Amino acid sequence: MTYKCFDVSIENKIAHIVMNRPEKRNAMIAEFWTELPEIIRDIDAGSKARVIVISSTGPVFSAGIDLSMFGSDMSMDKNHPHAGLNFLQNNVGPLQDSFTAIEKCRIPVLAAIQGGCYGGGVDLITACDMRYGTEDSFITIYEIIVGMVADVGTFPRILNHMPEGVVRELAYTGRKMHADECKSRGLFNDVYADQEAMMKAVMETAAEIAARPPLAVHGCKHIISYARDHSTQDTLDQIAVWNMSMLIPSEMMEAMQAKGQKREGKFADLPQLKSFGSSKS
Repeated sequence: MTYKCFDVSIENKIAHIVMNRPEKRNAMIAEFWTELPEIIRDIDAGSKARVIVISSTGPVFSAGIDLSMFGSDMSMDKNHPHAGLNFLQNNVGPLQDSFTAIEKCRIPVLAAIQGGCYGGGVDLITACDMRYGTEDSFITIYEIIVGMVADVGTFPRILNHMPEGVVRELAYTGRKMHADECKSRGLFNDVYADQEAMMKAVMETAAEIAARPPLAVHGCKHIISYARDHSTQDTLDQIAVWNMSMLIPSEMMEAMQAKGQKREGKFADLPQLKSFGSSKS
């Protein structure tokens, strides 16, 4: 399948989704918002991989939403109080759903960030399970600079990673938070000298995850997300239900035998999701 905004490859149970418009600073045009959830859901529904890595090309990870998407609304009299609002009111839900697809995906999604990560790029990476950056990378909640409130997912998710006061500062000022601070604040898992070193390390982490029992990894992702949004007791009850319903003794036995014999485990892939519809190859 060919996409306008992405290159997709799958090897050794790892799906690699690469933003491929460096000449446009990987700005998020209309096709981006339909292609990304389609790719994510297709990989997940077809159990085509056990881990997804999202990376980018060029000096900038993403310049965020392409303002050309606002179309005629943005060509209105800029002094009109509702210029651009029609687009936002009619489209914000689908845009939000594009990144929610990452969070709802059964398998882990890792983001590898180089250079600048602006606006919608921050929405994207905060929906991922883990984030890694190059030394020259930074994030900026850029929406405030153009008189907007970030509305595609940054605020409900970034608060899971950084203190409220820090988030408020970034949101109110639009300042850049560089890689070292992103790591010290808890947003980035790690930082690397350059993109080559980062991608090597991220792919090694992805391979380690891909070697684990997929159903157990899915269970961990589900329970961690559930715990974030629920009380301790509710989460304990959910874990009990999950293990009673999903625990597979043969997978546990294989995991222990593989560890004892110092070999790779032979685990079943996640079941395909028939409700997704026709799964593209």
